Amino acid sequence: MISSQQGYTVRQRSGAGPIKVHDRASLIRFVNESQIDTAAFINNGKLSPLGDLLLEYFAYRADVLNNVVAGNLMNLEKARTLYEKLVQEYKPRWPVVMNKQKGEKKGPAYLTGIVNILLEHELGNVPCDFNPQTLSYFTRRMILSGMLSRRVDGALPSTVNPMAVWEIKEYYHTKTFGSRVSDGVYESYLDGLELRDIRASLGIHVDHVLVLDDHFTWWIKGRSYLCRIVDMLHMGILTEAIFGEEALTRVPALAREWKHRYEHEYQADRPPTEA
Repeated sequence: MISSQQGYTVRQRSGAGPIKVHDRASLIRFVNESQIDTAAFINNGKLSPLGDLLLEYFAYRADVLNNVVAGNLMNLEKARTLYEKLVQEYKPRWPVVMNKQKGEKKGPAYLTGIVNILLEHELGNVPCDFNPQTLSYFTRRMILSGMLSRRVDGALPSTVNPMAVWEIKEYYHTKTFGSRVSDGVYESYLDGLELRDIRASLGIHVDHVLVLDDHFTWWIKGRSYLCRIVDMLHMGILTEAIFGEEALTRVPALAREWKHRYEHEYQADRPPTEA
């Protein structure tokens, strides 16, 4: 909307600056110049309550990205160090997931490894698919009722009637922000739309978590996509987005919540919401 028309970041001589906070004048100008109904946003030349709420949201989005997310994003060396520390501390049983790079860049997928190690440690004996090879699908009374279009990076307890799924976007070896990275955001958007449809049509809620990292890729090159990810959270497309080093606290917290729900609510042969 207004962000795509007037920019997501403050332009500076050295390049893009911090995330932009749009003011009343820019919002009114955009609404007047667009082909949308102005009545929802402007009354007698002033912003409506919805317009004021939208400005508050722009300020919130800029604050959380500038002051929280930017500081949590790691580079390759920091992610490798954190991964190796967790390997030594927890000695994970789950096989190492490798990245898709070639040559000297080939190695462990560090963010994926960090997430898997933390989940394995917190979940204990709760079943979990850390590397799904099939599409996630949903059944009612043994009848196939819904399916995702893409494989996710993890599902709990499995890809059959999952109560939680997650996707991991790590781009430590990326030098430019190309279609591969932007496509990853749109893929998560598609998954979220399908899960939202499943919630509406089947009454089944599935936590949909996106974990991403690399400071250069996301902050230096892709801040506009970070804005879109925050927007996806508030559209109900994502349940949670976890940025870089934030995985150290949020992944264990989610794992404990999922473990409790699995042990107290989930039945292995059907979703917890099914009668």
